[in-house]
Amino acid sequence: MKLAARKLVGASLTGATGVAALLIVVMLGFILWDVVAGGWTRLSLEFITQAPSEGMTAGGIFPAIYGTAVLTLLMTVAVMPVGVLTAVYLHEYAPRDSRLAGAVRVAVQNLAGVPSIVFGLFGLGFFIQFLGRNMDRALSAEGALRYGQPALVWAALTLAVLTLPVVIVSTEEALRAVPRDWRDASLALGATKSQTLIRVILPSAVPGILTGAILAVARGAGEVAPILFTGVAYFLPDLPNGPFSQFMHLGYHVYVLATQSTDVEATKPLLYATVLVLLSLTFLLNLIAIVLRVRTRRAAAAGA
Repeated sequence: MKLAARKLVGASLTGATGVAALLIVVMLGFILWDVVAGGWTRLSLEFITQAPSEGMTAGGIFPAIYGTAVLTLLMTVAVMPVGVLTAVYLHEYAPRDSRLAGAVRVAVQNLAGVPSIVFGLFGLGFFIQFLGRNMDRALSAEGALRYGQPALVWAALTLAVLTLPVVIVSTEEALRAVPRDWRDASLALGATKSQTLIRVILPSAVPGILTGAILAVARGAGEVAPILFTGVAYFLPDLPNGPFSQFMHLGYHVYVLATQSTDVEATKPLLYATVLVLLSLTFLLNLIAIVLRVRTRRAAAAGA
């Protein structure tokens, strides 16, 4: 009787988890279907390759696509080294009873729970008002304002701070998954701790580290609140000519179309098409990272 009850409980839990997973897939499918059905008629080569015109109700969205892609790439370049090095210190070098490591973990946990709009205010206060204005005083002519204003690089650094906890946690989990015996064998053969880290641990953890990059890209590409104060422009048909220029962003463009249009029905196809392009760009960036992760795993398996 007890065995039958256990089997019944196990089957119930299995069914509940399956229903939950199926519900998530159905929700995602419904969202994608709604976006594709509402936006595919508006998609065209001109829409993707041209700049907006006539109050953003005509033309295309290429400056927003370019700005989103460059912003996401700069964010990834900024966050990955810092996140990986922090995770390496926490897992490989910090003593178990280290107060510094404990404080860093608490800070990472708190950063993960901070609302994204707060990161935008932080970017405005620290990167623009403090760092940028001091750079203007030190490097620019008297009264010139070049660095102390909203720009692409400040928005990317703000998003890097936002996604830093994701990279640190995923990298630390990847390092934890490397078998302890591999470390001991490398040290027993005479390798130093740094050599073991570079030649044994990190190559084995690369797939997990790339998983962190995928999660960071997925979150950072669609965030709007952190870049409202740090660099995004309402309407800018020209491409940014450097890291200290403002830029357009697909997420903010969607927000503008949804809230500032005087003719909602006329703007709706353009809005859906922009959302479809944003999702496609995010999926493409994730696909690139996934391909790199799969190739890395195959190379590591072949080497083993």
